Amino acid sequence: MPDSEEETLLLVDPDLDFLDWATKHLAAKGLRILRCDDAGKAIKVIEKTKVHVVVSAVLLQPFDGLDLLGRIKAQSPDTLVILTTGFPTTGQIIEATQKGAHDVLKKESLSFELRPVVESALQTVEDRSEAEEPALQMPSSDGRVKIIGVSRALQDVFKLVGRVARSDAPVLISGESGTGKELVAKAVHEYSPRKQQEMITINCGAIPENLLESELFGHEKGSFTGAIARRAGRFEQADGGTLFLDEIGDMPLSIQVKLLRVLQDGTFSRVGSNDTLKTDVRIVAATHKNLSTEVTTGRFREDLYYRLNVVELRIPPLRERPEDIPLLAEYFLQKITRKNGMARIRFSSEATASLSNHHWPGNVRELENTVARACALASSQILLPADIPLASVPGRNTELSRGLDQVINAAPADAPLLSWLSRQVAGRLLERAGGDMKEAAGALGVEIADLKTILVPKP
Repeated sequence: MPDSEEETLLLVDPDLDFLDWATKHLAAKGLRILRCDDAGKAIKVIEKTKVHVVVSAVLLQPFDGLDLLGRIKAQSPDTLVILTTGFPTTGQIIEATQKGAHDVLKKESLSFELRPVVESALQTVEDRSEAEEPALQMPSSDGRVKIIGVSRALQDVFKLVGRVARSDAPVLISGESGTGKELVAKAVHEYSPRKQQEMITINCGAIPENLLESELFGHEKGSFTGAIARRAGRFEQADGGTLFLDEIGDMPLSIQVKLLRVLQDGTFSRVGSNDTLKTDVRIVAATHKNLSTEVTTGRFREDLYYRLNVVELRIPPLRERPEDIPLLAEYFLQKITRKNGMARIRFSSEATASLSNHHWPGNVRELENTVARACALASSQILLPADIPLASVPGRNTELSRGLDQVINAAPADAPLLSWLSRQVAGRLLERAGGDMKEAAGALGVEIADLKTILVPKP
């Protein structure tokens, strides 16, 4: 623990065995540890004692840990609160973070996470010279966007959403196709002060360049062929709310410069008009591309990139959070069967394992489509691995996989596979990957060093 004058830690949990364990686990010189088994007693301690850090369960009596968090922050804004729960939901994580929680930990991970997180919190207490901002009040989560996942990587995204939602700073959401970037954008909006206004979405890659400017900024009657009346653009429609620019990496350079002006001073003009309009819009953008690379190649403006990338939220691909796959699959299964009025269908344990072991290059979107196909083709109420239409070789890019299959099928029956691959498969994969060694190695299922050996065998 940090060296300091005595600091006070309050443990709040109805489980007395946990209180005993945590007291011993966190004991350190200069640290005073207090204990309570319910939220009411904790508030009384906070009223009488300066508490620097609180570690509290979410499930408490006579009110829960989220309510306790709110009361602590209202009374002592500089107290850091760490919540623990067995199964944190999307809403709990976002709302707890938005309300000022220092962290949210799963009970099952406390044996190795609790001490370093508490140490970090105590160090923060020492380092800061003034109290943190008062946290926002926790809104109701009814009807809000639902993001499924319990992985640490996704929980970290929820925490960032909770922090950035309360500001008006532009947000850039990055991640592979199918990871759920639009859902995260909706969460940013729905947990923000702008939630009463509309979030307008526009896909920058789906609209031709000659129409995109009009879509964004609107146009005057007669400003171009087909402009039969004045039309308000997305910036006008989203005034007071949020504008979500999906696939911002596909926006033409000619439009990028006009977008930059809006981000700089909030002004724009309709196509065919010299009048300057003002808008109050929070920009959330998303891309599956690496925008820093796009800047380097000249396909994306550097000044616009820095304007957009005030806060970046990276959505991890599904293969980096396999613990979320069974939950997502079950969620989609229930959603699809309920929507179509189907009898209850469930996954066998083998089918769940098969889903968990798949690479999911198309991420959450691919998983949902796979579950939908399995439901449509189901011949019984229990889905087996054979009922789930997975790619034959998980983890490979579909286009690259087709080339791989063609060459393997053409190999002589008695040819050593690696020898054959060294001259044909590896070369073709590398060509199809545009020279990207990492992508080609991933498609082949080997490390980059092994791919190099295959391509250039040692004498």
